Amino acid sequence: MLRPSESDPVVITGMGAVSPLGVGVDVNWERLIAGRSGIVVNDRFDLTGFASTIAGLVPDKASDPHGFDPGDWIDPKEIKKMDLFIQYGLAAAAQALDQAGWRPESESDKRKTATVIGTGVGGSPVMAEAVRIIAEKGPKRLSPFTVPSFLANLAAGWISIQYGFKGPIGAPVTACAASAQAIGDGLRLILTGEAEVAVVGGAEGSVDPISIGGFGASRALTSSGNDHPEKASRPFDNGHSGFVLSEGAAVLVIEKLSHARARGAMPLAVLAGYGTSADAYHLTAGSPDGAGAQIAVRNALEMAGLQPEAIGYVNAHATSTQVGDAAELAALTAVFGMKSKEIGLSSTKASTGHLLGAAGAIEAVYSVMALREGVLPPTINLDDPMDGTDAFTMIANAPLERQVDYVLSNSFGFGGVNASLILGRL
Repeated sequence: MLRPSESDPVVITGMGAVSPLGVGVDVNWERLIAGRSGIVVNDRFDLTGFASTIAGLVPDKASDPHGFDPGDWIDPKEIKKMDLFIQYGLAAAAQALDQAGWRPESESDKRKTATVIGTGVGGSPVMAEAVRIIAEKGPKRLSPFTVPSFLANLAAGWISIQYGFKGPIGAPVTACAASAQAIGDGLRLILTGEAEVAVVGGAEGSVDPISIGGFGASRALTSSGNDHPEKASRPFDNGHSGFVLSEGAAVLVIEKLSHARARGAMPLAVLAGYGTSADAYHLTAGSPDGAGAQIAVRNALEMAGLQPEAIGYVNAHATSTQVGDAAELAALTAVFGMKSKEIGLSSTKASTGHLLGAAGAIEAVYSVMALREGVLPPTINLDDPMDGTDAFTMIANAPLERQVDYVLSNSFGFGGVNASLILGRL
């Protein structure tokens, strides 16, 4: 197994965030710690006949000064060529690269910069619109940018083109583990020497009839919270009834500590370990004992060279589904055993909803902030904890001031894919 060097670890030097809590890492963190919810009534399209009428929507500038305006980040002439997930990805990447101070000019630096941006669904809104246009007006009325605007790898492609990054490029499309795997893939590229810097993360913009209807048909989405959107996402709570579909993006810049120091960049945290696995169990549900998730967590610990008791906080995948939340609790209990009570546990999806392929990246950003600020974010709406939560220190409804050295961030997805990241304090 590849392992980072203790003397020269891989570090995070830049972060960017676009989420239902707003645009920018600081805004996201402030609102997360304040217990704000980004879940609102879904006004993107006519929801007649849909079971779920809420979503985690990225606010626009008209409704929120910290909202999203594509013109702030993208040449207006280019906006029509890309679906929302690409726009969000470009905005998050710009923030991360600005913080990292990474704007390579030499061919050598450009060839040593990797770009790995995952997504779960890609440009499904454009696909849905294309079907409508074909049905109503015929295929000749389609834009020539239809396909480039929905392809899943085009968030990575646009970022690479925008900044001239010529190193390895990739786009994991592993459902809700996609961006966690993108971060892990970037870590591996640095450890093998194929890249010196990696721009990694995920982007999702799939609040559209296909996704809302499809997830609703599978009974994965909650419909019981339609009248009170801010209360709808309830990980680890007995009142949970499904997840809330959300959108956004998060991007991180990673590199070895020696590389960061040589160019005067400030490291924010250590990317200490990564583990991934397959359940080989079911298309949409993990094993009840979390067997596959256990493998991913243990692999991440092994890469980091850590014992389970080193982990002080877990940012859980927990999406607010009964089966999924219980399986993750079972996995964590199996890994941490008698030490579990010492671990702070929360799911920030209570505030953001589920960003699908971008979830792992936004939660990695929150995990870095927890390490840096000495504050562990809460699970809001946790009023009636489910069985198994008493084994942990549940961070319910208010943040917990606690300095920890290592954080575990989990991401699991349809198809049985599991990914776990371990981040450490410098």
